[in-house]
Amino acid sequence: MKNIGLLLVGVWLLLHGLISIINLHFSGLPVLMGVLAIIAGVLLIIRR
Repeated sequence: MKNIGLLLVGVWLLLHGLISIINLHFSGLPVLMGVLAIIAGVLLIIRR
């Protein structure tokens, strides 16, 4: 895989949009989204 950081950012954006549209909520959602954003950010920084 060429750039997994960009892939994770794409996944985060898709999930964020879907969560907003369908009003999805569960107890671990903020933690999941935060962890996904942190991992994507770290991978993007490392690749530069």
